[in-house]
Amino acid sequence: MTSDRVTMLDGRAGEPRLLVRRAASSGPSVIYVHGATFPSALSVAYRFHGHSWMDDLHRRGFDVWAFDFAGYGGSDRPAYFSRSPAGGLPGGRAPLASRQLARVVAHVLATTGRSQVSLVAHSWGTLVAGLYASAHQERLDRLVLFGPIARREAPGQATASVPGWRLVSIADQLSRFVEDVPPGHPPVLIEPELASWGPAYLATDPASTSRTPPAVQIPGGPVADIASAWAGRMAYDPGRIKVPTLIVRGAWDGVSNDADAAWLMARLGSRIKLDRKLPKGTHLMHLETGRVALFETAGRFLAGETNP
Repeated sequence: MTSDRVTMLDGRAGEPRLLVRRAASSGPSVIYVHGATFPSALSVAYRFHGHSWMDDLHRRGFDVWAFDFAGYGGSDRPAYFSRSPAGGLPGGRAPLASRQLARVVAHVLATTGRSQVSLVAHSWGTLVAGLYASAHQERLDRLVLFGPIARREAPGQATASVPGWRLVSIADQLSRFVEDVPPGHPPVLIEPELASWGPAYLATDPASTSRTPPAVQIPGGPVADIASAWAGRMAYDPGRIKVPTLIVRGAWDGVSNDADAAWLMARLGSRIKLDRKLPKGTHLMHLETGRVALFETAGRFLAGETNP
């Protein structure tokens, strides 16, 4: 088990401070980009049985970084969190989040003296990473899109009703985490009832226990970004991404399905692009019993293999 170092990346000219964590190594740098509802401490850095995805990447020789977007975990809370969620634009949209990712990448490059990093992004985070990669590919070595969001043409998808922010309880998370597991199949979550993960999630928001039920406040922008993508308006152009790219997803992932992966594969501008569907996993495979296959597939790709 590695010891993660946690620091704050100061903001400038009104920019939010961002929590940044690192498992340091002399190897190539990898930055994890979290998804819509929980921060780095509950995803890449969360330890089940004493072992996290960060630990796995560090064991493979990588210099591993992760951070929390504004409004999540240890990063600054935006001003709109103090206002009513209704009537305002959803906060924390992908273009703004991409600028936060750019700050973290610049910090990593300045700290390490390297010219490139690799990104591992999950779910909504793939929209942010894709937007960054399409504009700054000279700074990237490889890109892993875990459970990526793709463009769909679903009627009725709209962002007008998305609030500025929203509340997510443990029950909300658990319902979402298990909805794609086939009926009758044994649980695949490492903690089927989120016995430890749930309280740790609530602890990421100091005000969570003041609500009934206890819940974490998060930006509404990610939901709006996903709704836009599924209404045909993608946050970035995959054709502008030229770096080697891996799409990896669970076979039961309802958020990132076969059609989504095929859409991305057909449009990515990368010469090296792979699509890997892993058995017995959902959109939250990094929290499930099948996570070893996810770690191995992503780790081998990041190490340079083109057939992980």
